[in-house]
Amino acid sequence: MNILIIGSGGRESAFAYKLSKSPRLDQLFIAPGNAGTGAYGQNINIKVTDFAAIASFVLENNVQMVLVGPEEPLVKGIHDYFLNREDLKNIPVIGPQQEGAQLEGSKDFSKQFMDRHGVPTAASRSFDATSLEDGLAYLETQKLPIVLKADGLAAGKGVLICETLEDAKAELKAMIADSKFGEASRVVVVEEFLKGIELSVFVLTDGNSYKVLPSAKDYKRIGEGDTGLNTGGMGSISPVPFADETFLNKVEERIIRPTVEGLKKDGIPYKGFIFIGLMNVEGEPYVIEYNVRMGDPETESVLPRIESDLLDLLEGVAQGNLDQRSYTVSPKTAVTVMLVAGGYPGDYESGKEIANIENVKESIVFQAGTKELDGKIVTAGGRVIAVTTLQDTLFEALQQATADAGRIYFEGKYFRRDIGFDLI
Repeated sequence: MNILIIGSGGRESAFAYKLSKSPRLDQLFIAPGNAGTGAYGQNINIKVTDFAAIASFVLENNVQMVLVGPEEPLVKGIHDYFLNREDLKNIPVIGPQQEGAQLEGSKDFSKQFMDRHGVPTAASRSFDATSLEDGLAYLETQKLPIVLKADGLAAGKGVLICETLEDAKAELKAMIADSKFGEASRVVVVEEFLKGIELSVFVLTDGNSYKVLPSAKDYKRIGEGDTGLNTGGMGSISPVPFADETFLNKVEERIIRPTVEGLKKDGIPYKGFIFIGLMNVEGEPYVIEYNVRMGDPETESVLPRIESDLLDLLEGVAQGNLDQRSYTVSPKTAVTVMLVAGGYPGDYESGKEIANIENVKESIVFQAGTKELDGKIVTAGGRVIAVTTLQDTLFEALQQATADAGRIYFEGKYFRRDIGFDLI
């Protein structure tokens, strides 16, 4: 098969790495890819939202499957674009259509969906410009801290945890009246704060049946000890030690099954990944959010643990017979440490030459924010490289990934040395 991966980050590097191992793969293309994805396939310089250019490339190169990495093209309707064109409609797209993508594209939509189908989540209410005064009054009746979420996509920055009532009121006004997050905060979800431990569970579904993929936990804060600003993710581990069989059975019964069944009841076709962000509150799972694609850097920890052919599973999604496919997972532990540019998640510099990648022998190097310039690999993003290792124990994996992260060099490089140590 010829396959096109849409995206350019560490997640897409992990997809490319995994698919490149399939004996059934013919040609692999990545649009636009990065300096590392070229090792697994051919990079194509097309923007992820340029659907017309993607379509032309697919037809000209006999692409037989499109795997969508990031959320933006899904929320903007890339799957619908293919279905609506006679010459493209039979080429499977792995990723939901626009309506299903609203599970991530609209926090209000996902909250209503969870309420409708009895999926456990934090209590909430949504407000807009017409109900701002009601929102301010509602805040006075709620316990602190309280969570404010921009309804739309805000590049991972649209969630605020407010410790005081004054702060919550000021932020609600800023989000709605002053468009703090632009169109994304035209509607704001005001949500109860849940205290517990976060983790992620990933599901692959063909719209009827599903496979539960390995669990993972990511680390969002820039500073060690989970301090400082939120980032896109500084590292991840899989599996999650506290997510035992009892807990994961609760997740499947109370969350995964009602979610997949709920999509069917609502008449929403869904072929692709569902990322379920969870809070473990004293052993009980609650949904924080849905994403309609795999997470990053969790993908870099989850995919190396899948021992079977990923292409076989994706074909099961495309053909609607995922229940007939089987897959196996390594008992080993994966740890991913993310190398970021100096200054990230604030202003950071790009164009710094990266050295010593070839000296990493016991880990997989997934490039993310990189590009090739004059024959050299240079930084081209905030999160630059994900270093993933697979070892027998969590402690061994933590040691190896941290050591290998230290072997790579670029000016201003920073990484957390404590990823996963809270779980030992």
